[in-house]
Amino acid sequence: MFDFIRTHQRLMQLILLILVVPSFVFLGISGYSFVTADPALVEIGKASVNRDEFVQAQRSQLQQMQESSQGRFDPALLDNPQARQALLDQLIDRKLQIDVATRNHFSVSDGALRRAIAAMPQLQVDGQFSPDRYHEVLTSYGLTPRDFEAGQRSELALDRVLGPVRDTAALPAPVLDGLKRALTEERTIRLRVFKAGDHAKDVQVSDKDIQAWYDGHQDALRLPDQVSADYLVLDEAAALASVPTIEEARLKDYYEQNKSRYVVPARVNVSHILVKLPAGASEEVAKTALAKAAGIATRARAEPSGFADLARKESQDAGTAREGGRLGWIQRGTLPLAMEQAVFALKQGEVSDPVKGPDGYHVFMADQVQPEQGESFEQARAKVEDEVRRQLAADRFADMATKLTSLVYDNPSSLDPAAKDLGLQVRKADGIARDRLLSADEAGAGAASASGDSAILGDVRVRQALFSSQVLTDKQNSGVIEISPDTMVVVRVHDVTPSHVPALDQVKNHIRAQLTDERARAAAVAEGEKVLASLGAQPSTEGFGEPATVSRLDPAGLSKDVLDAAFSIHTDKALPAFGGVALARAYAIVQVDAVRPGTTDAPALAGLGQQMARVWGSVERQAVLAELRQQLGVKVTDEGRKLIEQGDSGSN
Repeated sequence: MFDFIRTHQRLMQLILLILVVPSFVFLGISGYSFVTADPALVEIGKASVNRDEFVQAQRSQLQQMQESSQGRFDPALLDNPQARQALLDQLIDRKLQIDVATRNHFSVSDGALRRAIAAMPQLQVDGQFSPDRYHEVLTSYGLTPRDFEAGQRSELALDRVLGPVRDTAALPAPVLDGLKRALTEERTIRLRVFKAGDHAKDVQVSDKDIQAWYDGHQDALRLPDQVSADYLVLDEAAALASVPTIEEARLKDYYEQNKSRYVVPARVNVSHILVKLPAGASEEVAKTALAKAAGIATRARAEPSGFADLARKESQDAGTAREGGRLGWIQRGTLPLAMEQAVFALKQGEVSDPVKGPDGYHVFMADQVQPEQGESFEQARAKVEDEVRRQLAADRFADMATKLTSLVYDNPSSLDPAAKDLGLQVRKADGIARDRLLSADEAGAGAASASGDSAILGDVRVRQALFSSQVLTDKQNSGVIEISPDTMVVVRVHDVTPSHVPALDQVKNHIRAQLTDERARAAAVAEGEKVLASLGAQPSTEGFGEPATVSRLDPAGLSKDVLDAAFSIHTDKALPAFGGVALARAYAIVQVDAVRPGTTDAPALAGLGQQMARVWGSVERQAVLAELRQQLGVKVTDEGRKLIEQGDSGSN
């Protein structure tokens, strides 16, 4: 299951696109209109799904995807028969549920409705339902509580049709146990790989072969409609380039104001011994404490290396005594003035006289002394200038962005005025299609995909703008497109190249390489299959790699194809057993040396039962819907089939 999801990403993307917005609105409003004169796409008993309903649902779906992706969603992902079929199926399923709910008079109590609304995360603050948040969300969507609650009541009533099927689904224990055993079973395998590249040198491809392939693959070679674009990019680099020379005085002022970033102040790594002096102590007690501290200082100077041991014995600061009196690094401004002056007057290894502090007399020792260090203005000048220039560029960027918007609007048929005024360069790129950037082989040396701006030009919003009627047909500038907070682009179409099949000379090398790869792979497969057949008669480990233990949960880096081959080999007879699999550019023989059961209570399987119960529930739900389709006689009309295959424009 996990491998299926991992290796069918395009299919899973489509499924997610359809499932993520099942009701086509933020909170599931069910206000559909079912009476219309539009031609029916699907007939469902006495009801139907018409074109208006489909178009409305499609627009809402696209709007939600655009909002959730902040405009980066590519509408082309929904412009295909599979997506249209999936959306139509959703509308059919909904009509089926409405029919069942209506015929059976399903309803929802006020209490159930309140509990359902209170459980919505969108309406909660700190995990609790918030009336203020409730009204704020409804207001933002232009809804009244009455309309919203009526819609939710309908949604909950519909959920009674299939909800019990979903909620009561349970995976049979034998099935779950078998699945766990299959996922954790371990096999010790070896691989022998026959690479296509080893056969490439022996492959011969003639001009006749190339011509035949070219003639037989016209559809595969056909390039989509594409445009060559002129464009302006406003980014940090452009803003930096617009900053004029910075005066020396300004750089020096910036250095002084931010000196701490370039200069590390002096500091001392210090230890101390404290002789406490109680608050309000008499003069006699103070003299005694000072004498004791002086004696400690004398002893410390006599043997500086024993300062830590002396601190452990004599210091009355319990917090630092056990650490040998260590205070750590001290900078100016940390200690009272008298203590600071004493500490910073010490050289490394020196011991101070007793210094009176708020809590008694301190004897300090400088373990390490680090004088002020860093860069002078001259040494830091390059960094200072770069920082000042970037700050100025940030301000310039905002001004330039405003000007760019105005200049593009005021001069809709040319990028030159904006380029001249802002000091930007009009750049050019070829091979931009609606759904992708063509490769350099397809579009030539000026391909957008090969330029440094490929990420910008490949952005879905840029491609949408280039193929909008304003830009493509009317030959106008696009608006300013914000790719990121510090990158903006304006595009216009320079030239349009209709869909076509490239000339043979343009794709000849590509065809030669493809035929070479195909034939080399075929040779590798033939060699591998021949060796595999011989192993059945006389097993041998010659040419195989080191053994590795794998399971479906832990493939140890194996590709899905190889892993599937390893676990499809029958091991009920004597081992080793062998199997083979053709790969993209190779053929692999898998040798199974050992099979043993895994640990079915592994932590990775902890949630498997719940996951599979949800899958099981989804399957049962689909089975119920399929039965309802048969009972009500769901029929897709010619108009519906045409829409699925051609889209909305195909039926106009």
